[in-house]
Amino acid sequence: MNTTTRLKLSAMMFLEFFIWGAWFVTLGTYLFSNLKTSATQVGVAFLTQSIGAIVAPFFIGLIADKFFPAQRILGILHLLGAALLWLASEVRDFDTFYPYILVYMILYMPTLALVNSISFRQMKNPSTEFPKIRVLGTLGWVVAGLTIGWLNWEQTGQLGLTFKMAAVASAMLGLFSFALPSTPPVKRGEKTSVRDLLGLDAIGILKNKSYLLFFLSSVAICVPLAFYYGFTNPFLNSVGMESAAGKQSLGQISELLFMLLMPMFFMRLGVKKMLAIGMLAWVVRYVFFAFSDADANYWMLIGGIVLHGICYDFFFVTGQIYTDNLAGEKFKSSAQGMITLATYGVGMLIGSLLSGVVVDKYQTGPETHDWQTIWLIPAAIAAAVLLLFLLLFKDRNTQQPATAAFAPETDKAPAVTSLP
Repeated sequence: MNTTTRLKLSAMMFLEFFIWGAWFVTLGTYLFSNLKTSATQVGVAFLTQSIGAIVAPFFIGLIADKFFPAQRILGILHLLGAALLWLASEVRDFDTFYPYILVYMILYMPTLALVNSISFRQMKNPSTEFPKIRVLGTLGWVVAGLTIGWLNWEQTGQLGLTFKMAAVASAMLGLFSFALPSTPPVKRGEKTSVRDLLGLDAIGILKNKSYLLFFLSSVAICVPLAFYYGFTNPFLNSVGMESAAGKQSLGQISELLFMLLMPMFFMRLGVKKMLAIGMLAWVVRYVFFAFSDADANYWMLIGGIVLHGICYDFFFVTGQIYTDNLAGEKFKSSAQGMITLATYGVGMLIGSLLSGVVVDKYQTGPETHDWQTIWLIPAAIAAAVLLLFLLLFKDRNTQQPATAAFAPETDKAPAVTSLP
């Protein structure tokens, strides 16, 4: 890949995640403070991500893969998204705000697959080239959080500007997309079934009892994950953390560092222990939040944020590799689509609804909540999932070939080249 292409793809990935991080992290605080919503409404706003994740496979499979070059669709979606984000920043009530953000997420979530597709199509060796491009996305998310913290928008009640900042970045990426390398449709003229789009061709992998347990655990662990996404920023601001959005970017920095260390952990631990450590990190994170404050126990707030790297990498990334290992060559893509739909679609949808109801239940005043009880609930859910996983997941000491579709149960990691 030549230098010009690499720079274009890097800029694309940076802007893609800068846009998301610019408004998504502080959405809960904005809704509470600016639109005076209930926590249930906050949860409903965050479940737009799940709706977008469910719609995305249909969009990509029925339109992007068949009719138009990916870079042009990316450009159009981001230009439309820029308008929606700007309009959302101007409204002053939730009922008007929600349709804008719902349509926006339905348009945005397919772009996550599009930027990956555009990148992979330009690469001769994705296993070594893609991580160097994808890391710019995490950097974009971090820069967005640091910018919000530096400008002090949370403390000054100006979080509406986050949507305008994201809108400007979205317009930039929309226009820039038309200068990206050409990525024509790959399935023009082919028939695509609903089964293909949802990854159901890989459903046979669930006959593996240990994988079925992992699959159900993945859905269940997304319930406490929704608590983190929806209510961490309002919580941090309520306990008095300054520049909370900027501090939350430590989670993404942690994610990067643990991603680099994962090959070493794989060799020493194997899949079962990796998954278990990831789930244990969820429990510890929420216990930290429950007993933290902005004074003597401030370290717990920072610790809970930094644990994001272990929570995400050890469970979700390990799970993607475990899925890839068991699915076999024929069903790799379908299996990844199925697990993504189950987690970010079904799991996060349930979690977004439940988290909002829980936070409303433990509201103690006009702008105060019993955060200790609130955080102990996702901690208990994560602990229950971890316990069932440890008791029922079968630990095998021999690794089956990764190319054997629906292989017998195994907890050994595949080669680290599978990481990307």
